[in-house]
Amino acid sequence: MTSIKEQAAISRLLSFLQEWDNAGKGLRTQILTKFIEANEGKTGPELELEFSQGASLFLIRLTTWLRITYMTGVDLEKILRSIGIFLSAVSSNRYLVEFLEIGGVLTLLEILGLEKIKEEDKKESIKLLQIIANTGRKYKELICESYGVRAIAEFLAKSKSEETQEEVQILLDALVHGNPKYQNQVYKGLIALLPCESPKAQQLAMQTLRTAQAIIGATHPSIVDCVLKVLGTMHLEVQYEAIELIKDLIHYDVRLPLLRGLVALLIPSVKETSKLQAKIFTDSSVLQITTQLPVFLQQAAAAKTIGILARSDLKLAEELLHMRVVHSLMTAMGNTDHSNSQRLASLTLEYYVQLFPLVEEHVRKAMGEELYQLFLSNAEILYTKIDSIQADILAANKVNVTKGEKGVRGRKPRQSQQSGSCWLCCPQPYTSLKAPPPAASTFAWTPVI
Repeated sequence: MTSIKEQAAISRLLSFLQEWDNAGKGLRTQILTKFIEANEGKTGPELELEFSQGASLFLIRLTTWLRITYMTGVDLEKILRSIGIFLSAVSSNRYLVEFLEIGGVLTLLEILGLEKIKEEDKKESIKLLQIIANTGRKYKELICESYGVRAIAEFLAKSKSEETQEEVQILLDALVHGNPKYQNQVYKGLIALLPCESPKAQQLAMQTLRTAQAIIGATHPSIVDCVLKVLGTMHLEVQYEAIELIKDLIHYDVRLPLLRGLVALLIPSVKETSKLQAKIFTDSSVLQITTQLPVFLQQAAAAKTIGILARSDLKLAEELLHMRVVHSLMTAMGNTDHSNSQRLASLTLEYYVQLFPLVEEHVRKAMGEELYQLFLSNAEILYTKIDSIQADILAANKVNVTKGEKGVRGRKPRQSQQSGSCWLCCPQPYTSLKAPPPAASTFAWTPVI
């Protein structure tokens, strides 16, 4: 027989549930606001005490209302936050099971793809998915089995809020840890994000890729082309992450294609440059944007990356040498359409000249004494001193330091004549560049097979 106190508590619960059932949208919003204020941070037992051991009765009403109204987006944030109080409560696994049994994961994932839903509401959906993923391996698998990786990755690419994108990264990071059955699916989803037009999404995807790469221990061949294309970005923070990822990838089986790809970027294809020349003849305004042409940005970034790799490992420097990197660097130095390519290629070539006596001999002979002395005096500003004839000499060089030649042996580089910190070892800190938000249709999902 129940006590008077228990009967009173049950009566209060029934009264509360009846009030909810009879309430309209406005009153339900008020009920949710009070519920969030009063119960945020409570444990499972505390919620049960608050609802006289009938908290599940209110949770089922919340999830039912969510499924009925989520497509309209009305009060969606408050509904999701209220459900989150149940799912995040300590000792509340029963609430999570109840939410999942009615298709909670599918509802949350569908919210991410709805155009009419506000960004803040989608962010709350991501937070609930984080709670589910962090509960255990079988819950991570449930998200992945529900085509969650694709939905989450597409949302990351289309999101216009950097704060929301960072929450998505946390979720993807959770899905790649402790999820051996589907970690490769997450890994491929991250690779598929690299060509998207959101700089922040690219940056976060590469950060998570580095973690995933270490966990998986194997690479997918498509990662080489994807990360090399990212080097064509205008955003230094994205370029930085691409270079860091490349530094990791050279320790895997994609080392050779990655190094060859970097050297190839130093000489843009005739097809790409001829397109630019054709546009220049028809539209003089094109001259103003040549410095932002992706192939030239890739060229400059490749010269910088090669310099960083060569300085980090002598063996790597030698491998690149046998790929005719000296010839390619000198060709980049002759690109008068992009001064940054000239500057970065010149600095990397300076390191090779200091490191390998044979390279010094070849470069001196190819440049001629006058140009070579200008190069030695200050490699970083060489591009400001050379004339068109000297640029043509660099662009048309035939230098070929082959693998079979004697003297391809490194020596300790002499100290640069320039003052200040080395641009490779002690780069200037990157400034945070805010990119304009991408259009909603910029991301096309390309699953990696």
